[in-house]
Amino acid sequence: MALATRTDRRPSFARTVWDSTVGKKTVMAVSGLIMLLYLVVHMIGNLKIFFGAGEFDHYAHWLRTVGEPFMHYEWTLWLVRVVLVAAVVAHAVSAYQLSRRDIRARPGKYAHRKARASYATRTMRWGGIILGLFIVWHILDLTTGTVHPGFRHGHPYRNVVDTFSTWYGNVVYIVAMLALGLHVRHGFWSAAQTLGVGSRTRDRALKTLANVLALLLTAGFIAVPVAVMTGVVS
Repeated sequence: MALATRTDRRPSFARTVWDSTVGKKTVMAVSGLIMLLYLVVHMIGNLKIFFGAGEFDHYAHWLRTVGEPFMHYEWTLWLVRVVLVAAVVAHAVSAYQLSRRDIRARPGKYAHRKARASYATRTMRWGGIILGLFIVWHILDLTTGTVHPGFRHGHPYRNVVDTFSTWYGNVVYIVAMLALGLHVRHGFWSAAQTLGVGSRTRDRALKTLANVLALLLTAGFIAVPVAVMTGVVS
């Protein structure tokens, strides 16, 4: 007769952290800051389009050769992509699970809707969905060329100008960048609070920094399609 043995396995530290609300918020904060750093660098790179096709195309080629000869062609670029994908997935999954946890914690709808929860929560939720859809479209448009009829590999300047020469390309991009600005504005301050950076004396400075970052990113990214529309870049 076999004796049943009971084994009580304690969850790993990583699992314990991930299962907690604080852990999920921390994952959201860290992944959000990784994406924010990428966005700042990406925006600066995009602005090189104002220096002409040669400068912009050279920059796009340089991205594929970063780290050579130690790193093979495009290895660094793919490493950045992998980190970004991991950050996006971690951010989205933790946001979704926190949202579901918040809904389950409510026994019923509040008799009086809280204004604070209304604006911030709805903005972040819908902004996240818009940005998620935009990332897919942006990759298919300017990376793979799948939804870009006139796409030509190795000609990034031409592809960008071609995309923003269409009304729908401009609408999709500008709406997404406005959503990005709102997302960064609230998300940066929330991340600071989650990571323990915020305090009574720092809150005003952090909110100001969040507003400035959101404004600069929104204006910097939107400047490119506006420049194409107005003929400044052609």
